[in-house]
Amino acid sequence: MMKGQKVVCINDRFPSLVKAIYKQLPVKGNTYTIREVFLGREKVIKAGDSATVGLLLTELVNPPDPLHRGQQELGFNSERFAPLEELPPEENSEEVRELVGAGADTGGWVPGGPGGGDYGAN
Repeated sequence: MMKGQKVVCINDRFPSLVKAIYKQLPVKGNTYTIREVFLGREKVIKAGDSATVGLLLTELVNPPDPLHRGQQELGFNSERFAPLEELPPEENSEEVRELVGAGADTGGWVPGGPGGGDYGAN
């Protein structure tokens, strides 16, 4: 996962303690934009020492982590989210259609090219 990527929440079940210290929590099925990716702790409450990938989301802002020396904002475990499968922008799909259809009305390939020249002759 990377900054700017769209993700969808797949797990919004939080313990009551987390609900008490966070201002905003993600909702299952909702789409969010990754604001920041960081190395986080496994358990915020117990200050565990195993690492996880943490995310900050553009749409959600929370208070600083009380157990982080740098007062980093409380984030979310990346395992709560799945990458959103996005369709390419419409302008790109129109471009592809134009390229696929190029030459369709010309009647096909003509030996010797448009000027009728013979590429193998001296």
